[in-house]
Amino acid sequence: MNVQEDRQVCWMQSRIREDEITKYMNNGRDFISDEEIEAKVADRKEPDPEQVRDILAKSLAVKDLTLDEVAVLINVNDKGLLEEMRETTLKVKLKVYDNRIVTFAPFYLGNYCVNRCAYCGFNNDNTTAQRNVLSEEQIRREVAVLAGEIGHKRLIVVYGEHPKNDVDYIVKSLETIYSVRVKTKHGHGSIRRVNVNAPPFCIDDLKKINEAGIGTYQVFQETYHKKTYARVHPADTIKGHYAWRLYCMHRAMEAGIDDVGIGALFGLYDWRFELMALVQHTQELERRLGVGAHTVSFPRLVPALNSVIGPDWPHLVSDDDFKKIMMIIRLAVPYTGMIITAREKAGIRNEAVMLGVTQMDASSRIAIGGYSDCVTEQKENKQQFILGDTRSLDHLIRDLAGMGFITSFCTAGYRCGRTGKCIMDLLRSGTEGKFCKLNAILTFQEWLDDFGAEETKRLAQPLIEREIAEVKQKNPKVLDIFTDYYERIKKGERDLYL
Repeated sequence: MNVQEDRQVCWMQSRIREDEITKYMNNGRDFISDEEIEAKVADRKEPDPEQVRDILAKSLAVKDLTLDEVAVLINVNDKGLLEEMRETTLKVKLKVYDNRIVTFAPFYLGNYCVNRCAYCGFNNDNTTAQRNVLSEEQIRREVAVLAGEIGHKRLIVVYGEHPKNDVDYIVKSLETIYSVRVKTKHGHGSIRRVNVNAPPFCIDDLKKINEAGIGTYQVFQETYHKKTYARVHPADTIKGHYAWRLYCMHRAMEAGIDDVGIGALFGLYDWRFELMALVQHTQELERRLGVGAHTVSFPRLVPALNSVIGPDWPHLVSDDDFKKIMMIIRLAVPYTGMIITAREKAGIRNEAVMLGVTQMDASSRIAIGGYSDCVTEQKENKQQFILGDTRSLDHLIRDLAGMGFITSFCTAGYRCGRTGKCIMDLLRSGTEGKFCKLNAILTFQEWLDDFGAEETKRLAQPLIEREIAEVKQKNPKVLDIFTDYYERIKKGERDLYL
């Protein structure tokens, strides 16, 4: 072993703090019981239609479903009941989030990783991958494109687990991203909210990340099924420690991070199990820490360079099952944000808008340095996986407008303190939608004026007019200040919010 390898091993051994796992356990056991979950799914075959309708009514009242109720919905196969589920899903989404879709961009800052996940293109054993980690100047160039040319206001920044991407690098990179100001048609473009997708950290490191001003902190369990987890994550790696990853969000909340995002990589194991465990995870967070997951992600397994998982893997998820997963997440946890990424093809993502999804990325490039390089061709040896939807942000916005959905660039909640339990309570009561409707219109108009193509503006204008008419009808108390802000934005002022 050379000096560099020796240092890397020491770094890996210093990462996991057993006392920051066991403190949350119940008599040494974690909260995921494989046997219990599989028994619940097996026991709810051929559910009674009236029971299903009662569950749908509960969800429409913005109440969390129990695991038993989720198991019932998983077992619904009747076409008529599935259509009732689909209709209720959209009603729940519109009731809680209205007709808004939030957009963001993924921003990969490095693809070095000490782990050897069987399904990932960043696998440390993958010698074919071209590795890089962005310098401060390279980060600035990437953000200049994201904020100044495309018009993004939100990012999800992604880091591999490696000494090159340690907590100090993360903190510094966040500071750099927030500092970039780029000239636009009116004023400047900038990133207003940075969400972080990173490895699990100890509480002290999570406090440092929180102080850097992050939005949501994401860590996905990948698979909650313990045997499968061990199969695809070698035991001698950091990621091979199931419980260290499982309790990351407990530590994050203890460190003061208000908004946390969880997810599973659907396709590693039976989707029914993963869906049940994902819901149980957000229930555990609410029970122990007072607030559930701010966002839930459900990426579907796609091919990656030198992955050992091929097309004959037994748990790959069909399109129909994937749509059912989305419906059930929205019904089971009606207040949570739901993220679908450009892993999926455009057709699936368009359907997802009607199935409860609230956040989507666009103009996405996941090669390291891919935005400023202006290279749209996808290469397996430079990115974690191949994207299925390569639409530009302008194209996506145009498609959403044609479906009657307004694109929101609002980050006001984060900056006004409407996070954590506060935001969840507002979403449950329907109050948050009153703020978000107003801010969605303001930020949408701002984006259209600065970045929208003429055809996109033409399609979006009737939608904005309908949204303003709704504000006049349903929220007249704030009409004066809203109208003032709207006119000021049309004249060139920026970043006005309620």
